[in-house]
Amino acid sequence: MPAARLPAAASAKPAAEAIAVRNFIQTVNRFLDAPLGVLPRLLLLLALLCLIPTYFTPLYNMTMFAPQYQEGLRMDIYSYKLAGGHNNQDIKEINLLNHYIGMRDLVSEEFTEFNWLPFAIGIFGLLFLRAAVLGKTSHLVDVTVLYVYFGLFALWSFGFKMYQYGHHLDPKAAVRVEPFMPPMFGYKKLANFEVYSYPQFGSYALTAVAVVLLLAFYLAWRQWRGDTA
Repeated sequence: MPAARLPAAASAKPAAEAIAVRNFIQTVNRFLDAPLGVLPRLLLLLALLCLIPTYFTPLYNMTMFAPQYQEGLRMDIYSYKLAGGHNNQDIKEINLLNHYIGMRDLVSEEFTEFNWLPFAIGIFGLLFLRAAVLGKTSHLVDVTVLYVYFGLFALWSFGFKMYQYGHHLDPKAAVRVEPFMPPMFGYKKLANFEVYSYPQFGSYALTAVAVVLLLAFYLAWRQWRGDTA
């Protein structure tokens, strides 16, 4: 019995889809192999410069106000350390208050991020420089994707650390409070304290890096479209 033949339209559809996928992959490969123009290279160098303030300026600030602390207790979070107001005396006061509610002391040794964050930022600086010198779109795409992942992971790591501090309380503490999440951005009322948390210049510099990388990618794409039109 002769085998049934598929209609010509049915057999042609998978072939057309395969050709479309192959053409798309080839187009992407040509884009990734394209050389970067001057502007994307300069923007990569600008992204490198934006990383420098993260070694000297705070990433985050947390300030606590209460009737007995009218001037506020301030704590700055750098990429490699904690720093308190009044020559670090504010951190000692915060840890003393935390002791009463059973929270662990805020010390730099507890933040494992301080061990790898400055190193990771330096690695990204080298990758930006490499992409600017070698000048291929694939290098720009690589560092952009890696940097976005790094930023999201660092933000999650910071939030998870805050969650741990507010939820892992000593049940034998002198003052019992419900587990809480310190604010990552903005204002929150905790007991008789008003807590304000905001990014500082170092975080804005890291955000600027992401914006610069995305702008470089857009310019590289637009240049490639113009060259292939």
